[in-house]
Amino acid sequence: MKYLTIKGEKLSQIGLGGADLGRQPENEAAAIHYGLTHGINVVDTAESYPGSEKIIGWAMQGLDRSQTFIVSKVLPSHATPDQERRSLEASLKQLGTDYLDLYLLHWRANADLAQAVAGLEGLKQEGLIRHWGVSNFDVADMEDLLKVPDGGQVFANEDLYNIASRGVEYDLLPWQAQRGIGFLGYSPFHAVGWNYLHPTLVLREIGAAHHATPYQVMLAWITRNNNVLSLPKASSVDHVKANIAALDLELTDDELRMIDEEYPAPTTKVPLEKI
Repeated sequence: MKYLTIKGEKLSQIGLGGADLGRQPENEAAAIHYGLTHGINVVDTAESYPGSEKIIGWAMQGLDRSQTFIVSKVLPSHATPDQERRSLEASLKQLGTDYLDLYLLHWRANADLAQAVAGLEGLKQEGLIRHWGVSNFDVADMEDLLKVPDGGQVFANEDLYNIASRGVEYDLLPWQAQRGIGFLGYSPFHAVGWNYLHPTLVLREIGAAHHATPYQVMLAWITRNNNVLSLPKASSVDHVKANIAALDLELTDDELRMIDEEYPAPTTKVPLEKI
């Protein structure tokens, strides 16, 4: 397993994504349990993912809680101190834990950032969360966040990032790196439900050269610079095994060039993509 460090936290370079769980709860719980006992130490969920928190809590039974970095998210409609507390308490109950490692504002919408941050800082001071952050924020949103009291305490921002959605590379990734703010990338296969990326011939050929699947190539590409914590969905043990193995895949300069030709890097500002 490969790791990166965000503000002193040693985190596995891939985590376990919790979106759209509940189709096969036993298989999903087994996948999460497998990942957490084979080097992955990050699991990501949200109050808006029906059943996801409960499945993750089930999967974690019997494990050392201190060895897992649990991420969940609060809806922008709940982004006030009182409502954040209620949402957090409900999430903690579902997860079967008494604290979160990271609590994210799921997206900005019409949330009052000063109120949201005040509530999150209060939860942190009480020990109910260890860190807080945001999700689906672009550079302008992050700049607004840093203007509010304690906004600079943000731990990470979680955004869509995959081989076909590279807009964050133009400005957001370097902006966060310069300020030491972690970047979590969701949907590495652009997958929510049925909406998977369809591998091109280039990806299939690169995969074949490494005795790997095109999806392993995609994940190796995302983690190539050791500056992104990617969150592939955990739906089966075999899927988690393949994701872990992808971290050992080293793409050559020629292969990276071929991927850039197939999926070009942005050369101008791109509106933030979301799923």
